Amino acid sequence: MITPSLHPEPVRAACERRRKLAYGLTPRAIALLTAGFLLLIPGFYMPRLSYAMLVWAGLVLLAAWLDGLRLPSPTLLTAERSWSNAPALDSETEIELAIENHGRIIVQCILTDDLPAAMAAEPIKQRVTAFPRVSAKVRYRVTPRQRGDCETGSLYIRYRSPLGLAERWALAPLTQTVRVYPALRTSEDQQIFLARSRQIDLQLRQARQRGLGRDFESLREYREGDDLRDICWTATARRGSLITRQYQTERSQAVWIVLDCGRLMRHQRWSGSLHQLDVANPHTKLDYACSTAVALAQLALFSGDRVGLLAYGQNVQQRLLPGRGAAHLRQMIELLAQARAETSEADHLRATAVLNRLQPRRSLILWITDLAETAMRPEVIDGATQLLKRHVLLFVAMAQPEVDRIASARPKTVDEMFRAAAAQEMAGRRELLLARLREQGALTMDLDPEKLTSAVLNQYLTVKERAMV
Repeated sequence: MITPSLHPEPVRAACERRRKLAYGLTPRAIALLTAGFLLLIPGFYMPRLSYAMLVWAGLVLLAAWLDGLRLPSPTLLTAERSWSNAPALDSETEIELAIENHGRIIVQCILTDDLPAAMAAEPIKQRVTAFPRVSAKVRYRVTPRQRGDCETGSLYIRYRSPLGLAERWALAPLTQTVRVYPALRTSEDQQIFLARSRQIDLQLRQARQRGLGRDFESLREYREGDDLRDICWTATARRGSLITRQYQTERSQAVWIVLDCGRLMRHQRWSGSLHQLDVANPHTKLDYACSTAVALAQLALFSGDRVGLLAYGQNVQQRLLPGRGAAHLRQMIELLAQARAETSEADHLRATAVLNRLQPRRSLILWITDLAETAMRPEVIDGATQLLKRHVLLFVAMAQPEVDRIASARPKTVDEMFRAAAAQEMAGRRELLLARLREQGALTMDLDPEKLTSAVLNQYLTVKERAMV
């Protein structure tokens, strides 16, 4: 199972002047000027020393001016930004900055990379020494905090000579659109699931059922009672006797991943334990759902199934028909990165109608959603009931651990008692809705978002093992 390359393209540009007078004094020059002002203290008693201070300041400024003239023009510097891996949630991304100096002297550069807030909370500063005609490189790491497309800014450069009295300011327009993907699981993370998938595939091969399904298995002589439509006339002509085709249960099935992008999926969860929350990197329920969709797509494609995608809100946001291969997986990951949670309730019945039209044959459907807290029967339950008439449905509701904690806590005040009663009523209604779906044949799960991926992968392998589709 190989995840296709999703690296952003490297971007390269010649530097430009930041402004008309793009010069400045360095801290070293300012420190020397400050030291000259110390002569003012004895200057109250010996006025001649005040003139010495002026001479000292003039010499420092002259040296700084001559040092600035020696610095190469910004147009003689070339900058490049490249990415060593695909930006994804919950994983570090390594960025490499390269400066190529076409001038004649060594320059010491302070680089400020302007990245969007979705990737870094503050601009990243790095130092590098660029020798003439040699590319100087520096690397740093960031952890993206938001999924989707984001625009990177320019690279701001302050450079000085080894003398370090004056510096010039330049910028390199390294703007580009970078796409942050859902959390991508590597093959090492899924070794257990891959090993179990291989074992299940081996068992199905040994216990395959002939005569069922429409996958061709072998040829044999015609027997009384065989369907005439299964006769292979080309083989019959070669052998001079009736030959019929044998079929077996299909090993390759269609797996649809259906994602609810309505307002309920905007709820944010902070990664980490209760005692070590990463408050700076909140993830929405939709982020967890997209990461689970990527993991399931990888496993299903490895198992030989075809995978499709339907992400919907009020309208269908992303749609991808079932397919196979690395290119298909890449297309799915690209679409999942662009899925956005809407502010309104999703139209579940419209998504059900679209899915039934796109997939008329029996398939496995993973539907990741949440249940609205309402006294009426949620619309998503009606949509799921319609799908059960034709498909195997794995219905996953994203749980709210905060509500469960309130429901299970022992109240100490009257307000806490009412809150606990309300939470228990919400949990009871939720369990009743899922129980009714199970009675109609659905596979239901009510999970904490952080435990979603492993539970869904295990359930998918169970469905494969039992040949339920």
